[in-house]
Amino acid sequence: MARADFAFAHRFRVRYAEVDPQAVVFNSRYLEYADLVLTEYWRALGIIGTGPDAFEIHVVRAAVDYRAPIRVDEEVDGLIRIARMGTSSLTSLIELHGADAEDLRAEIEIVHVHVDLASGRPMPIPDAIREKFSTPG
Repeated sequence: MARADFAFAHRFRVRYAEVDPQAVVFNSRYLEYADLVLTEYWRALGIIGTGPDAFEIHVVRAAVDYRAPIRVDEEVDGLIRIARMGTSSLTSLIELHGADAEDLRAEIEIVHVHVDLASGRPMPIPDAIREKFSTPG
């Protein structure tokens, strides 16, 4: 997918603690990277917060397609866009790229559901949150 198709980008560097003995990023870290990119995107939109008006979500699906290894000390660009917004769910697509924009390393899809924390039941995504996702990152 073209960089212009994404709402937000965040660059980070791979740390030594994130790699295996082959100096390749350990597979579980890809979801941590997706969470980092998603968190920075939401922070840029002003969604991060706590309290009674917080946007409370649970992950209900996470899938990673590994394309090429990411290695220690590399700079990585994480790109994110919202692929789908349902009544209570939100699907985010995240791509991880090496230094070259065409250097796709992984594609990640995460589905979140907005929930009532007390009951754990899904609830509709508030209009104010929908509006924030419809604005550029």
